[in-house]
Amino acid sequence: MPEEHPDTEPSSAAGAPAPADAGRVVGSGTTPSRGGSPKPGHFLPGGAGDILTEGDRARAAERRQSLDLGKARALSAPPDPALRKKARPLPPDPGTETAFGAPPPAPLAGAPVTPLAGTRRTGRSGPVGWHSPSSRTGAGGQFSAVPPPITPARQYSKAVIAGLSAFALLLVTGGSIAGVKLINSYDSVDSPMARPTVKKSREPLPIPADPTVTVTVQPVPDLERLRENKLYAAGKIPAVNCKEPAIRPNSQSAILNYYKALLPCLNKAWAPVVKKAGYEFSPPKVVLQSKQVAASTCTGDAETAYYCPADHAIAIDWQDDLKNYKEDPLGARVWMMDTMAHEYGHHVQELTHILNAAWSRKGWAKTQAEKLEWSRRTELQATCLGALFLGANKKSMGFAGEKLEMWEWQTQHSGDEYNPKKIPDHGSRKNQWLWAGPAFKSTNLASCNTYTAAAKRVS
Repeated sequence: MPEEHPDTEPSSAAGAPAPADAGRVVGSGTTPSRGGSPKPGHFLPGGAGDILTEGDRARAAERRQSLDLGKARALSAPPDPALRKKARPLPPDPGTETAFGAPPPAPLAGAPVTPLAGTRRTGRSGPVGWHSPSSRTGAGGQFSAVPPPITPARQYSKAVIAGLSAFALLLVTGGSIAGVKLINSYDSVDSPMARPTVKKSREPLPIPADPTVTVTVQPVPDLERLRENKLYAAGKIPAVNCKEPAIRPNSQSAILNYYKALLPCLNKAWAPVVKKAGYEFSPPKVVLQSKQVAASTCTGDAETAYYCPADHAIAIDWQDDLKNYKEDPLGARVWMMDTMAHEYGHHVQELTHILNAAWSRKGWAKTQAEKLEWSRRTELQATCLGALFLGANKKSMGFAGEKLEMWEWQTQHSGDEYNPKKIPDHGSRKNQWLWAGPAFKSTNLASCNTYTAAAKRVS
């Protein structure tokens, strides 16, 4: 098939030469001579070239008829296979783009041929994107408005994350322990806060005693406290040269003041003895029974004077003392001094832990008779301790003559036999004198260990 060129006039369907007016300008009102030029404004609207004549319409109809492709018919293979081999594809139309990577378009007819020596590429074209120039011939740098795809972050499973976390924790913990060991092992004068190390070949330094540490002392058994108390080895009661108070106990207040006047003398005599035995000393107080706790929490009966270990108080039955003083002033004063010395003896038992141990043994007793025996041992010792004080201070206190005889008679006639309730808890009048008489003469604490005495001596 012959090639068609756009700059040539198409031929008629029968292949005849073009008509004579083929070179006319379409739309002109006149037929200019060949080679002539139209006048200015010829093709403008309203000009001579803007008017179509009958001849122009006829020629346009002939041209459309000549361009008609005719009736469609079925394609068939060429009869000669040799013609099919010689057939070549039609060249692309001038001005059209070829496919990417295809040869450049064919030059126009009559155009000079430019040699391509040294410009041929080998292999396929490189990538085209926003970051590199285009690979197409004659094109400059080409950019894309769409950024390149971002590679998503790699996703790890929970097991992997947990394992990595545990490994990181082990690293941190190991580093901390190693740092602590390094600091503790650092021994230098430049770091005085660092703890010095002791080499294995060197004998460890002794650890100083911590004053805040409480050392637990094994408790002393009750029987050892009662029978082997250091009080018995404290020696004699010293004389403190105290005189009988110059107070007439003829009223409640006077009776209380009389007892309070005796208290400093007893404190002065017993304080060094208690300390010598290894115990702390603290003085008791003297109060009236009506202002004290119930008798059930203390030793003695509410109807007579008693000592209360709960508050270290000597409770006085001032009503009996007032009655006795009205009947016998001398006998009443002797009885009051002996009563004060006896109740102070219970206070000494409290300070030396004897009283608490005796009540413990009484509480563990299985029979009532055994309980009463522990009570008599305690009361007879208090009587003995009181006699020690009176004997040591007999001169200053005036225990001589009639006063001494009064004290001896009262001691020999006091005991469980005179108790209206007949309760054998203080000892018989015989044993009262058995312990008080020798103590008054010796003034030695070794004379008052009632807890090692035979049962008949504490009956």
